[in-house]
Amino acid sequence: MITKMLLITSSLLLTGCVRTVGTIVTAPVKAVSQGADWATTSQDEADRNRGREIRKQEEREAKERRRREQQDYR
Repeated sequence: MITKMLLITSSLLLTGCVRTVGTIVTAPVKAVSQGADWATTSQDEADRNRGREIRKQEEREAKERRRREQQDYR
């Protein structure tokens, strides 16, 4: 009877340990993967950044053009 209770109790405790060990073992792999993801730029991100850069350049050019037009009227 006591043996059965010990087996049941230990199996419940070990379940938590197995999950914890699994988390600890996979943590370095996840960290490296996340680091690689942060270090690289996907094609979508590169396209988005390039589009943003082009829009900002166009805004600067338009602002400069308006400034020159205002100076020409004076």
